[in-house]
Amino acid sequence: MNKTRYFKSLLHTKCITSYPLTRPREVISKRVIINSYHINSYTTSLPLCKCFLSNRFALSVESNLLLRMSATWSMGPGTLEVPLSLFATNRKRLAVKLKPGQVVVLQGGDDINLYDTDVQYVFRQEAYFTWICGVREPGCYFALDASTGKGYLFVPRLPEEYEVWMGKLLSCHQFKEIYSVDEVYFVDELRDVLKKLNPEVLLTLSGPNTDSGLTAKEAVFEGIDEFNVDNEILFPIIAELRVIKTPAEIEVMKYVCKISSDAHKQVMLYAKPGLMEYQCESVFLDHCYRVGGCRHVSYTCICGSGDNAATLHYGHAGAPNAKIIEKDDMCLFDMGGNYAGYAADITCSFPANGKFTPQQKLIYEAVLNARDAVIREAKPGVMWVDMHLAANRAMLEHLKQGGLLKGDVEEMIKSGINGILQPHGLGHLLGLDVHDVGGYLPSCPPRPSPPLARLRTARQLQPGMILTIEPGCYFIPRLLHGAKNNPDQSRFFNWDVMEKYRGFGGVRIEDDVLITETGVENLTFVPRTVAEIEDFMANGANFK
Repeated sequence: MNKTRYFKSLLHTKCITSYPLTRPREVISKRVIINSYHINSYTTSLPLCKCFLSNRFALSVESNLLLRMSATWSMGPGTLEVPLSLFATNRKRLAVKLKPGQVVVLQGGDDINLYDTDVQYVFRQEAYFTWICGVREPGCYFALDASTGKGYLFVPRLPEEYEVWMGKLLSCHQFKEIYSVDEVYFVDELRDVLKKLNPEVLLTLSGPNTDSGLTAKEAVFEGIDEFNVDNEILFPIIAELRVIKTPAEIEVMKYVCKISSDAHKQVMLYAKPGLMEYQCESVFLDHCYRVGGCRHVSYTCICGSGDNAATLHYGHAGAPNAKIIEKDDMCLFDMGGNYAGYAADITCSFPANGKFTPQQKLIYEAVLNARDAVIREAKPGVMWVDMHLAANRAMLEHLKQGGLLKGDVEEMIKSGINGILQPHGLGHLLGLDVHDVGGYLPSCPPRPSPPLARLRTARQLQPGMILTIEPGCYFIPRLLHGAKNNPDQSRFFNWDVMEKYRGFGGVRIEDDVLITETGVENLTFVPRTVAEIEDFMANGANFK
């Protein structure tokens, strides 16, 4: 695609900047007059999306403007306005699960320096802290009194010199207005305020993240040893609350998934043989930030082409999306934006030249069949393990019909052929973390034994869950070599046919879905069938 075609496509493709908009009307929210638009996607519509006249994220803006914007938060014009009631609702949900006399104390994230320099990483707030209050600044604490439901924010007492380098110092009253919390104090007052609350027990957060193996950050402050502290009660309660999204959280996730979908479509229009993988990554990053206000992505972008598509977490420092995309490559691009802390996680696979070869079509449609099987069957009450196996069966059957495999599909699964071609689970919970919490809480089914141990959850589906559905088929040399030398597995492969796929890489199709009362609502809006992809890459704006 030449530059003229690419920039024309940006104007005509149905990205968020060019949706049909209803006539703007003036809306008053906490004394601020802002434009309100209804943003339509091609299959569903997002709810009302309000646009701020300026960005309230920076501390250096005038305090009176901050006060006028206190009911909501947005990154700027055209981006979603997030109601601060979202976080107040989360606090209420937590308070009703606790007992009178209990006070929760959470510690937010801190700025981290780049090794021994005075340069800092771009700050990202800790997820549990975001969930309870939505505060974006580092160095804060938050307390929730279960007896009254009142929330207390504690902010750093910064030196006057801060204003010279970082912007205007805000008072506690201003922070109270900005975040719509009950009371705000300085961090050095935390002990004294808690003493006045006189809790029977102080609840701190400590529990395992079953994806990373790490432990949630437990609050530590001067004087904590003067309280009766329990670090076991809180974790399973708050983690379970994060699993089921509120209506307000769902709207934020619909927004970030739509922005990310549009960014993927811009990449598909831009991609062509001869480009570097990282150039495609840059198009995604640009659209998410410039159009959607997503300052962060949810994880390192994976832009694998050709045999790099067989590396599940490609894009890391040792392989930084730095290959030239070749004419016959299959591209596997796994990228997701992040807005207000909430993550999208979408993977698109497509041929670099816009036209599927017969081999590419066979593998792609095997994976698409797997995705479709889950979309059809997923609903409340269904077990996630059963969805994983349903996807495996659909993919293996298609590969068998295509001549790559032979034998009985159920016997293939018993012998672990599904794990050779798709060594990861079907998907994961999605929310404030891209691999969201709650997969294996004490009240949930335990992690299955191998070969299903890699599943990130074995839960029963419930309304309000948001998960990824991401089946894949990969030709990973190490795994195929092991299968060929294992008689129990080798018998299912037609190795002469498999040889034609040496260096193919892989295909993954990843959608973000909401579990509803009756099934699933797909929050991902990208071309998925072979015909849709080929037509979109050829014509761009004609994809509906």
